[in-house]
Amino acid sequence: MWKLAALLALGGQPGGDWEKQEAAHLKNIRQVTRDFVRAGEGYFSPNGKRIIFQAEDKGDNPFYQMFVMDLETGKHLRVSPGVGKTTCGYFSPDGKKIIFASSHLDPDAKKHYAVELAQREEERKAKKRRRYQWDFDPYMEIFEADPDGGNLKRLTDSPGYDAEGSYSPDGKQIVFCSNRSGEKNLELFIMDADGKNVRQVTKAPGCYNGGPFFSPDGKKVIFRSDRKKKDHLQLYVINVDGTAEKALTDDENWVFWAPYWYKDSRHIIYTAADHSNPLVRPNYDLYWMDIETGKKTRLTFAPGADVLPVFSPDYRKLMWTSTRDGRQPAQLSIADFTAPEDK
Repeated sequence: MWKLAALLALGGQPGGDWEKQEAAHLKNIRQVTRDFVRAGEGYFSPNGKRIIFQAEDKGDNPFYQMFVMDLETGKHLRVSPGVGKTTCGYFSPDGKKIIFASSHLDPDAKKHYAVELAQREEERKAKKRRRYQWDFDPYMEIFEADPDGGNLKRLTDSPGYDAEGSYSPDGKQIVFCSNRSGEKNLELFIMDADGKNVRQVTKAPGCYNGGPFFSPDGKKVIFRSDRKKKDHLQLYVINVDGTAEKALTDDENWVFWAPYWYKDSRHIIYTAADHSNPLVRPNYDLYWMDIETGKKTRLTFAPGADVLPVFSPDYRKLMWTSTRDGRQPAQLSIADFTAPEDK
């Protein structure tokens, strides 16, 4: 499946005052997660006061679990079962529920811990970084819960991978990635918020289609796919009924991923890096795009990786996963955001 080489590694950016370059659109940048081995992929609650995110805690489980944090106090609570892996947490639009994907029902979930830790120790001794690879765990299913993790309810129940879910603006539907139509067919599906009435949206067998989000007006879905070149993701948009699919990027030397909508349903923010030179480590940064004209604006210039951007409910703040200087483990950062078109 798709890989992103050295996703969160130092990118070898050329010299320059990158803080000043970023200040055009990002101000008051601050790190918001600290008490974790690593943390990332965060999303705001509807009132903007809390975030849900995945993080590796300081325990015996080396895989991500799901947490909710109060941004004012910094207090956080694990909301996932604590066993196996989790990914892709998201608040419902009314703030009363969360969803996330988890492999905690895997009967061998804990057996994977030792394998992961042993591999990390080998890498540490060899002073090598592992190529990033998402494993599409076949035990991943989507669950609903209260924001404190209570009343856990399974929403998907099909053989294989079900994850990468997010709600529609009205909270009535969830779009997600699944290989229920075939092991190598990672397609987008939409289901009712209770898990019923599943229907397929994309039809591009043999490749990965994932990371979907409804547009704020509820009419479209943005996503990523490697259908043009294996492991080299490009960005796409499609109507919720599966019609009018359109490629937004078309450069097989680059990897584009993690698109997220701006409030006008016309602009997006996303992550991208140049992979054209195999001798140069790609550095991931955040970019802005007008999906109607294709005009792009670079937003981050830090020497480390900047990935997985999302907006606050009022679109005045941006949160993303970053190593910033390229030397620390990934954590979540938040900044005050000025859109390029608003300047």
